[in-house]
Amino acid sequence: MKLTEHFQYGLNSPICLTWELTYACNLACVHCLSSSGRRDPRELSTEECKAVVDELQRMQVFYVNIGGGEPTVRPDFWELLDYSVDHNVGVKFSTNGIKLDKKRAAQLASSDYVDIQISLDGATADVNDHVRGPGSYATAMRALENLAEAGFGQPKISVVMTRQNVDQLDEFKAISDKFGAQLRITRLRPSGRGADVWDELHPTAAQQRQLYDWLVARGSDVLTGDSFFHLSAYGEALPGLNLCGAGRVVCLIDPVGDVYACPFAIHEQFLAGNVRSPGGFQEVWQNSELFTELRQPQTGGACRSCGHYDACQGGCMAAKFFTGLPLDGPDPECVLGNADAALAARSDSLEVPRSDVDHSRSAPRNSRVNRREPVPISIAPPPRRPDRACNESPLAGLPTP
Repeated sequence: MKLTEHFQYGLNSPICLTWELTYACNLACVHCLSSSGRRDPRELSTEECKAVVDELQRMQVFYVNIGGGEPTVRPDFWELLDYSVDHNVGVKFSTNGIKLDKKRAAQLASSDYVDIQISLDGATADVNDHVRGPGSYATAMRALENLAEAGFGQPKISVVMTRQNVDQLDEFKAISDKFGAQLRITRLRPSGRGADVWDELHPTAAQQRQLYDWLVARGSDVLTGDSFFHLSAYGEALPGLNLCGAGRVVCLIDPVGDVYACPFAIHEQFLAGNVRSPGGFQEVWQNSELFTELRQPQTGGACRSCGHYDACQGGCMAAKFFTGLPLDGPDPECVLGNADAALAARSDSLEVPRSDVDHSRSAPRNSRVNRREPVPISIAPPPRRPDRACNESPLAGLPTP
């Protein structure tokens, strides 16, 4: 049996576990997959988080991807990081860099089993800040400078590819080289607030080809997080798992302990259970009805007859779900255009699934809810930085560190 076939039927513990510690965030990125901003008062306590770490250690989970929100705004983040490392669970955490001052950078440089991803969605401030917010480019650069000065070995620069930054791939690589970092690029998914801007921000068909050609030519040391296996239909398979690992080798624990099959599919249809339930995370991972179903042999649906099916495996489940396409159909960004007809056939009245998890600091979603009405996005000079980043502090309710 091929290794990928073992993965398709599920493993005793996840290879890649994403854990969002909080929905609190100092930014309000327009494409945030978890619609983060405000803290959820139900989030797991420090002791509950430590109990999850204990469980992961018993399951021999080697490392966990910690995100949010902005995980470092939790006052107990550094305590939880140390606890995980001390219990042989490595930590890779994603951050916008807001808390990575020189002191924290030096602390991290002396730690074992810790990896850091700095989020950056533009190689220039105008492109990045239009998506992530005014001042976010400078914050990320400062964090990278502090890590380099402290001697932290090869942090990651994590980039979500959009229509505005595909042309900046060489510049992203140059920034990574400058700071002794490794470039990691991921795919824009129509999840969370990303659903509102996906039509305007996801790369065009020509840019998909441009991205593929760049990865083949220059991407040997670029991480992709298995985001772009749908591009393999162009011919040469890209490095990585090249299949949807949802519920098989990957899953998500959210701040309140809910376990989802995929970090990009925060929706009740993909909710497998909660770590607070009897049996904890292990019971959910090994015995939930949803994960059992996902680990059954897949038919491939309409894509099975395609000659490129073995390379792309039908694409991304979350991308299909949140664009209103059938899960057994082609990916909405299928490079052969196999989803074009299905996308065009969607009526204006089609209720496209949306997550009911939304901690955005803005007002409730307006008439765009469950509709495909686009949100205008254009690249323009960044506005003057506001006096306050938001009307309500994203840290409201959190104890002062």
